[in-house]
Amino acid sequence: MDATDTRFPVTLLTGFLGAGKTTLLNAILTNATGPRIAVIVNEFGEAGLDHDLIEAVDEDIVLMQSGCLCCSIRGDLSRTLQDLAARRQEDRLTFDRVVIETTGLADPAPILQTFLLDTYLAKNFRIDGVVTVVDAATGPDTLNRQFEAVSQVAMADLLVLSKTDLVSKSASSAFKIRLRSLNPTADILRADRGVVPITALWDLSGMRHQGTSDHAIAWLTPTAPRDPLENLSGFAPSATPSAPVSQHDARIGSASIVLHDPIPADDFDRWLDTLIMLRGPDILRVKGIVHLIGIETPFVFHGVQHLFDPPVPLNDWQGKNRQSRIVVIARDMTSAELVFSLDMLRAHQTAKTA
Repeated sequence: MDATDTRFPVTLLTGFLGAGKTTLLNAILTNATGPRIAVIVNEFGEAGLDHDLIEAVDEDIVLMQSGCLCCSIRGDLSRTLQDLAARRQEDRLTFDRVVIETTGLADPAPILQTFLLDTYLAKNFRIDGVVTVVDAATGPDTLNRQFEAVSQVAMADLLVLSKTDLVSKSASSAFKIRLRSLNPTADILRADRGVVPITALWDLSGMRHQGTSDHAIAWLTPTAPRDPLENLSGFAPSATPSAPVSQHDARIGSASIVLHDPIPADDFDRWLDTLIMLRGPDILRVKGIVHLIGIETPFVFHGVQHLFDPPVPLNDWQGKNRQSRIVVIARDMTSAELVFSLDMLRAHQTAKTA
């Protein structure tokens, strides 16, 4: 937990039905090293817990031998988290982190928004990252059939690729290319028999107060190799442009921009306000590092639709690099439309150098 941020970090664990969330959840709950974790699920039965590893049961909270907790959602999510925090404050429970498992059909956006809209949650909890489990065997067909699964991929900070042992290396590689086309900045981690290093699930967001500038830049940088000259024209195209594009995939557009000089605050506000006003409901995520004219320290920002986290200053920024980086991932907006939106910011750079 950040020394200057006492809020509990929350990891949102999502993935379509059968993707492998249950296996990952059990790995989290049985891990006896590292931080103690409270996992929130819809029903204990759905979590598939290993009952040989259960230490005690208290109403709707299960304590594992590892010291981690499994809690069933009681009423709404806010009430459940308030109850957990109250028990911890009274020394009745111990945990350092929270993992929330969504249902297989859940769109992550409303849950992320809850942490911004709910006053109690905004004060006491922070989203540490969105982890989406994707099945390498059935995932391609699921993405073709279920747009919710596409949204889960597009909104992730980390993609955990499960069941790769059931497909060929070429099929797995092709699927990775497809995932990167939907979400160019998310890391892709291959699960080994459904399990990944647990520490890889934490500290994903670039919005941490004690996070470094390098971490924030990595959070915004495409994971696949790309032409550095394309940084003003959106993300690099798929490595297989001739392959047919799924109808659902085509509904997700993404674009990025790197601006080499500080931006006037009015230009940045006008661009962001216009984007939200015109297409707010379709903005899955917008995030960036921004240098504003007249302000020495850059800041990281992040939003879902029309709601934004409080910006976080990057106090460790060093050197003369004043680049701003912005990434937008949206629904029912083509990459060309998003690039056109970013032209408002490019125009300032062009005018300055003309």
